[in-house]
Amino acid sequence: MSQHRPHAPSNRRTPSRAHRLRAAAAVAALVVLPLVTACGGGDDKKPAGSGKAATPSGAAAPAAGVVAPAKVEVIAGLAGCKVKIRTEADELREGVCHTKKGDFLITTFPEEKLKDTWLESARVYGGRYLVGMRWVVSAKPGMYESLRAKLGGTVQELQGIGPSANPS
Repeated sequence: MSQHRPHAPSNRRTPSRAHRLRAAAAVAALVVLPLVTACGGGDDKKPAGSGKAATPSGAAAPAAGVVAPAKVEVIAGLAGCKVKIRTEADELREGVCHTKKGDFLITTFPEEKLKDTWLESARVYGGRYLVGMRWVVSAKPGMYESLRAKLGGTVQELQGIGPSANPS
């Protein structure tokens, strides 16, 4: 004789909207980061700020005294390029700029906490990023100082996980 038990009700809860947004941002970051890190990293002469705030407000002010707002097209205009949008999502917008000095990627976020989640995911890959309020720029080595002068922000060096090429 087999016993049949009545189906027990599920105790599973539907994830909150904030949780779904964080998860989607993390997934988007994991999809995008391998492409982005091909442009990042390397040896700039000296990282500006090295991930630390250069001013009490937390952002190094550019020479012009302007800090870029979190809109891909405006940041691209300040950097002197026309952007091609390649990702349009609730969690982030992303565009690619092509210039004579090289290509770079602009990623903007509707909320600062989504940018923080993206950067936390980027730590897995390591690399160098120009970071501002609700935006991140990924570029080739040697481009960060000129971009920082136009956009503001700080250059942050993120440490990857796993064995390094230069063991300490």
